[in-house]
Amino acid sequence: MPNSRADLAGEALADYIGRHSTPPDDIQRSLMEVTEQATGHQAGMQIGADQGTFLQILTRAIGARHAIEIGTFTGYSALSIARGLPTGGTLICCDVSSEWTDIGRRHWEHAGVAERIDLRIGPALDTLATLPPIWHVDLAFIDADKTNYVHYYEALLPRLSAHGVMLIDNTLWKGTVLDGADVEPDRARDRDAIREFNAHVVADPRVRCVILPIGDGVTMIQHR
Repeated sequence: MPNSRADLAGEALADYIGRHSTPPDDIQRSLMEVTEQATGHQAGMQIGADQGTFLQILTRAIGARHAIEIGTFTGYSALSIARGLPTGGTLICCDVSSEWTDIGRRHWEHAGVAERIDLRIGPALDTLATLPPIWHVDLAFIDADKTNYVHYYEALLPRLSAHGVMLIDNTLWKGTVLDGADVEPDRARDRDAIREFNAHVVADPRVRCVILPIGDGVTMIQHR
């Protein structure tokens, strides 16, 4: 799998960061390899190893017990979050593909975290609408269709616990969020949706936010 930092940090620095970060274990490497074999060029949708380590550390650091992710793909991010949860912790995964998430299921079981993961197949906004009004989340991770980012954010923010953290992936979109940056025509809509989302969040008086230059850009959000 390509280094997820290369587009932002450059190949040399990305390689250095990778060599000085905790490497993937056997289960994670297997998941990367199976994802590449099964999905071809779409394997690029999988988060990088550095992001996985970051998710696991952060989940554990904030003491998250209830987590949710929107966009599971083949389950690398879910594996990382679930490993950071304590015994009895739960992660709700929202995705529309049984085929891709089945890859994740096998690896979650192998890693011994399957009992912490509640996979819900169907549109994420519909899944969120079925959750009890009193249900709150300590960690939320959004990595799905970019045109719905604002909608996912607005649906999740009222459910974010007082000290909870929301993370949104791909918020630098390979650097093309900058004015004048080149972007392929078929990716322009997603680029524009990311720009809209970034502007929406930074102007929201309810939260504080920061964009981290990890992977393809990860925005961290918390209630003020």
